[in-house]
Amino acid sequence: MSKIITMGEMMMRFMPPAHQKFEQASTFEAYYGGDESIVASSLARFGLDVGYITKLPKNAFGDIAVGHLKMNNVNTSAIARGGNRIGINYYENGVSMRPSKVIYDRANSAFAEADVDDFDFDEIFDGAEWFHVSGITPALSDKSERLTETAMKVAKKHGLTVSCDLNYRRKLWSPERAKKVMTRLMEYVDVCIGNEEDADITLGFRPSGTDVFKGQLCLDGYYEIFRQMKDRFGFSSIGTTLRESHSASDNGWSVLVYDGKEFCNSRKYEIHLIDRGGGGASFAAGMIYGINTGMDLKNITEFAAATSALKQTISGDFNLASLDDVLTLCGGDASGRVQR
Repeated sequence: MSKIITMGEMMMRFMPPAHQKFEQASTFEAYYGGDESIVASSLARFGLDVGYITKLPKNAFGDIAVGHLKMNNVNTSAIARGGNRIGINYYENGVSMRPSKVIYDRANSAFAEADVDDFDFDEIFDGAEWFHVSGITPALSDKSERLTETAMKVAKKHGLTVSCDLNYRRKLWSPERAKKVMTRLMEYVDVCIGNEEDADITLGFRPSGTDVFKGQLCLDGYYEIFRQMKDRFGFSSIGTTLRESHSASDNGWSVLVYDGKEFCNSRKYEIHLIDRGGGGASFAAGMIYGINTGMDLKNITEFAAATSALKQTISGDFNLASLDDVLTLCGGDASGRVQR
């Protein structure tokens, strides 16, 4: 099996074209993705050996989803087939002062109804080195919560590094349940990823002096909560994105990574958003890539920032930026000049 394994629900995302509101749309653009599949595809496109765990229905939509993963060089051998439906995400892409909106139709999806017995985790994790999951997965159902904890336990038994993107989704579960479940799951996590809202709601750590809606970021507040999170859970690394929402169209973007000893803040990008979906997952992929390829803290941080910034200029869930694209941006070329 692959060296890096990710697990989560793969969905169809339906988006009205040209920034239309839902009520205007007579057609929808269809994309396939989901946070953990974005991480898997990004890492595979960068040349790493990556496998993905999910469950998809035995129909054309399930086949297409598997096909998209294979096109991005992701190992699909651990994907279970069955269940009644694929999860759906309706996404209204905002513009200017009008925010983006999401409607989920994920109840009773094939993955949300997946059982632990659908997967042989001992076989899947045999020879692997890294396992990644997000807080979206246990939020889907009681079965998904059990599946997530079981996978984490087996991964740790096999000596894998476990990373988790906290990824709180208020439309999937309450703050109270999220905090109870995610705090328990942190027992198995080595690398913790998440923004200020995720850390606050799921783990109870809030950076002081920060208000992303007003464009106010106080790094000292992040330094303090990262130290507290390491002291409580023993994380080896912690990373966060720092999004400054000027509008739905334009955001400031940087990242902060802590390796337990030092902090590193990336350069800041001013992004004109094409599709902000997948920005956080692409950051997770960049951070995982940097750690797995032996980069130092500075290069991990800049690589993860560039990877996630580029994703938000690309429509659809998957990050189609190449390794060369990311390295060029890391090298300082953010001019956007035509390449001839």
